[in-house]
Order: sequence, then structure tokens, then C-alpha cells
Amino acid sequence: MHHLQIAQRAFNTPLMVEPAKALAFLSGLGPRITGQEITFHGLEVDAADQAGAAQPARASLFGNDLARRHQRNGTQPYALIDGIAVIEIAGTLVHRGAWIGQSSGLTSYEGIAAQLDAALADPGVRGIALDIDSFGGEVAGAFDLADRIRAARAKKPVHAFVAEHALSAGYALASQADRIVLPRTGAVGSIGVVALHTDMSGALDQKGIAVTLIHAGAHKVDANPYEPLPAVVRDQMQAELENLRQLFARTVADGRGDRIDVARALGTEAAVLRGEAAVFAGLADEVGDPVTAFRAFAAAAGGIRSSSRKGPQMTATPTDTPSPSTAAASPPAASPAPAAPEPPTSAATAPTSDSPAMIAEAIRAEAAEVAQVCAQAARLGVQIDAADAVTRGLKPEALRARVLADLAARSDAAGIVATAPAAVAKDSPIVAAAKKAAAATR
Repeated sequence: MHHLQIAQRAFNTPLMVEPAKALAFLSGLGPRITGQEITFHGLEVDAADQAGAAQPARASLFGNDLARRHQRNGTQPYALIDGIAVIEIAGTLVHRGAWIGQSSGLTSYEGIAAQLDAALADPGVRGIALDIDSFGGEVAGAFDLADRIRAARAKKPVHAFVAEHALSAGYALASQADRIVLPRTGAVGSIGVVALHTDMSGALDQKGIAVTLIHAGAHKVDANPYEPLPAVVRDQMQAELENLRQLFARTVADGRGDRIDVARALGTEAAVLRGEAAVFAGLADEVGDPVTAFRAFAAAAGGIRSSSRKGPQMTATPTDTPSPSTAAASPPAASPAPAAPEPPTSAATAPTSDSPAMIAEAIRAEAAEVAQVCAQAARLGVQIDAADAVTRGLKPEALRARVLADLAARSDAAGIVATAPAAVAKDSPIVAAAKKAAAATR
């Protein structure tokens, strides 16, 4: 920021500006320009107005002056709605920043962490909502903050509401929530890392400018903008980015649990997925109106722990009408009968993992999951014969890959890629074991 030019335009010169606007400007930027606190003479300024116009309290890695200031004033550094602390993650994300919330299009990881700590310490907060609309930002600090969000879930429920983007670093943070809700047009993903290099050597040659770099240390001027990028330096940068992508994928897998693993996160190849396709790929949990979903979260917070990690949902409504493919693949369950007491199972009679009973149960579970995948695929406009898939012994992951590959082939979903190896006509280990057991009894 060019403080000298700003000072020349703000002081000792006539201005045509509304006094309240001048107050906000001088209270906020005045100390930055002058290097010290400023006072006002000749203008009656209410203390509360001046405090409201001043820059927010500082947040840092090692202290939380922001939380202490708000505690003294009886306020919170976040919006508190129905017992839910709403923490906004918007705009470009940066590592360091002595402010809370969005400032000039930037949100700092320090500010988010300060709000998170304050919400966890506040007994009046029953849950934490991450209000996310960000295309990402800096790598520095992102993964440390992601770890803190994931750790916060052990104390209070944390839900992420995407409106409309949680991409790259924004998704690294969203993925650490108990649950992610996004609208039909919402976009998540971009699990990747990028670095830019500018080669100004050609432009300098045209202008007759020669730049001489005098340095000590072979790597001191690696990737400088005054010469073409050497192949060896490019390879080093590529290797570093790949290491960071691996860390990104592990972070997502840690946050999402059994909904997506490292291989599937890497398999997205940094694609951006929207709406139901994002839920289908395991990057989100529910498609719905964020406002409606937030109200449901606020109503359930406190007793939400047991249900917040349920599997993906493809619609915003709590119940869903079974599709024809679902009804055909899995008949409706009968009304449960009163359970009779079961005698204790001794070690001698306990079923083993390869017993016929356990194999049969595993086959039923896999068939049910295949039917669910086929039903979800039908909602995305991809028809799969569930009975045929079960007969061929196709794994649910292979079917998901097939669906995402079909979506990627469409012109209206070019950004979607398969997140698992292509399906192959091969028995799953469970089906193979069942066939082996059946053959042995003949």
C-alpha cells in the first residue's frame, strides 16, 4: 500500500466526503498511515462510533486479543444465531492477517482460527457453522487450520455450508467439518496445487534491458522472473507441488473419514464438481438450500453428534421417495418384530470371517450398496441395471467410477472426472469367496 500517496490525498487538502465516511476511513487507515493512534479535534465523535469504525482487534498465531476484547465488550467475534457460531470463510484466503472476517476481499487463517477458538470456549455456543464461499488461497497455514477445525469436532458439532464455492484451500477447510451441504449449483473440490512463474526475459530483451543476478548459493535465484525457467528447477517445483497435493488428499481423507479416501481424493485430479455429482463422489454430503440446512442444524445442535456423520444424501429433504431402480433392486423391509433375547455366543460357536453365514451377510451388504449406487446414478441420468451389476460381481466403487466417467463424457459436465479405476468385469473378493464356498459343498 502506498501510504505516502494516501496521506497526501487525505490530509491538508479539501475533501467532499460525508463526515461519517471520513471517520470510518481515518479510524481504520489513519493509524496505518501515521504509524500511531489518531485523535479528532473540531468534530464531535461518539466513542462508540469511533470504536465501531476502528480496525478489528488483532489475531495472531500466539495470542487472541480479538477474543479478549470482545469478551470485555460483552460481544462475540462471530455472528451468533440460535446458539450457532457462524464463521465466514470468504474471498481469497491468506495466512497472516490482523483482522477478523473478510477485509478487502481477503480472509486470513489467523482470523478464522481466532473465531474458532472463541466459539469453542464460549459455553453459549452449541455448534459451529462454516459459511464458505471461496476459490482458495495460500498453502501456508491452510493445513494447520484444517487440523484445528477437525479437532474442534470432538468438542462441538461443525457443519460447512457452501454458498456457492469451496474450492482448493476453501475445500481443504470445508472437508474437515462433520457435514458439508451445498446448493444445486454449488461447487467443491479442486484438490490440487498450482504455482506461477513469470518469464520477463523476452520483454526485457525487446526493451534493451539486461538484468544481472549476483548471488551466493546455487539455488538462491531459482525461478527468478528474469530468465527462462530451467528444466531442473521446473522439475523441483513440480515435485514440491505433488508432495503438497498428497498432503492435501490426506487432509481431505482425514476430514471425510470413510466417505472418501486418499486414492479417490487424488483420483479427482483437481476437478471441480457441482451439486449431486459432488455428493456422489464423496466430496459433500447433501444438496440443499444452505439456509434451510442451517436452520435444521441449529434446531438439532447439541443432540446432533450421533447423526452428523451419516452417509451421502442426494436431496435436501430428510426423506426421499425410492426411485424405480431402488424398488426393483431392494424390496421394502418388513415391519420389525420384537427382538427375542439371544443366548450368548461362545467362542466355539462364534462365526468366523470366512464362515458361510458371514460370507452371505457380506454379499447382502454389498448388493444393497450396489442398489444404492444404481439409484443415485439414476438421479444423475445414468441408468445401470442393478441386478446385472450384482450378477457380474461389480464393486460399488467401480460403478461410481463408471457413472462419473459417463458424466465427464457429457458436454455439460466436462469438468467431472472418474474418481476410481474403470469398472472391469471381475468378481469382487466377496463374490469370489462365495462361489468358492458353494463349489466346495457340491
